[in-house]
Amino acid sequence: MGKFITLQSADGFSLPAYVAEPAGQAKGAIVVVQEIFGVNAHIQEVTNRFAEQGYLAIAPAAFERVRPGVDLGYNESTIKDGIALKTAAMALPADAVLQDIQAAIDFAGKTSGGKVGIIGFCWGGLLTWQAACKLNGLSAAVPYYGGGMVVESEIARQPKVPVMAHFSDHDHSVPMEGVEAFRKAHPEVDVHIYNADHGFNCDHRGAYNEAAAKQARERTLGFFASQLA
Repeated sequence: MGKFITLQSADGFSLPAYVAEPAGQAKGAIVVVQEIFGVNAHIQEVTNRFAEQGYLAIAPAAFERVRPGVDLGYNESTIKDGIALKTAAMALPADAVLQDIQAAIDFAGKTSGGKVGIIGFCWGGLLTWQAACKLNGLSAAVPYYGGGMVVESEIARQPKVPVMAHFSDHDHSVPMEGVEAFRKAHPEVDVHIYNADHGFNCDHRGAYNEAAAKQARERTLGFFASQLA
């Protein structure tokens, strides 16, 4: 369904992005932000599913500045690799990764002719939260179990658009005390907590929880339908 295109960021950097288009006129657009495993088969499937719902969907390659063509599976060694790549990407100057996400937002809005939402998972959840607080051209944001999202410095940010956040209560990466602190500080954010593990949305990994993933997806689609109309 989808294909890779090339985006150009404000600083002139070029990066690939996976784009899936709906069958008819797009009713808006969704930017999909990867986990620490790159724009792999799972992220492409998530992007395709949004296109099936009538949105233009795009997943920028957020690791491109530190390693081109990252496409990892899910095992212990790739987790270590992904964490190292995330650390390198987050250490880049001038919010470089957010510049690349901004390029995807700009493309999505221009190409679809509609409002743009953003969704991200794990590291992508953190980037989605940062995008909601710092970037332009968005109308809604949905972070899933954002790693690092509930530390004090991130909680201190203020979103510029409506946010729905999905967390799980068995997540060692995103502790519940942090989630509760986030929820207390941001009563405007629609926070949902699931009886599941980190990564519960990904049907390519052992942490997949079908019931939680289904409920979160239904809530997310309803949220985007209301915010991107």
